[in-house]
Amino acid sequence: MAHGGNVIAELTTDHREVDALFTKIEEQPLGNPRRRELTDELTAELIRHSVAEEQYLYPAVRAHVEGGEELADKEIGDHAKVEHLLKDLEGLSAEDANFDNLVAKLKFEVADHVRDEEGRLFPMLTAACTPEMLEELGDKVRRAKQTAPTRPHPSAPSAPPANKLLAPGAGLVDRVRDLLSGRSH
Repeated sequence: MAHGGNVIAELTTDHREVDALFTKIEEQPLGNPRRRELTDELTAELIRHSVAEEQYLYPAVRAHVEGGEELADKEIGDHAKVEHLLKDLEGLSAEDANFDNLVAKLKFEVADHVRDEEGRLFPMLTAACTPEMLEELGDKVRRAKQTAPTRPHPSAPSAPPANKLLAPGAGLVDRVRDLLSGRSH
């Protein structure tokens, strides 16, 4: 899918890509190793997306949207649930009895989060920010995803400035691990 544009367009494109990955996982036969490979790809996409949102989207929501503190805190809480599910999935093979149950829980949590962002947060942000601000946020989010981690780190900080300082380092370590393990993204 084409990336670019303002922060809403960028993150909505991410959401559609995540939906497509869940569909690809579900299309594979139960226990098929391809389910694991697709789940690794999904994990990397979700982590990059979450890190970028936590670095740039939620601070903008806090600064510009009425009630933004509570809204951002709720979204970060959603991310924490997803990241813990990803961590639980990380070491499981597609043949493991818990694998499909965790993927189903993950899909539910992600879908709920996406509905909330697209139905509530994005319209509120659009109303509160200028088109130029939204474009600039889109650029920042794209840059953040390029250096973000690709694996779950549930104990990592989710608020600036610590997340902006530590995420690129964790991203580099994850990319080296991905390269050495043959996990490509």
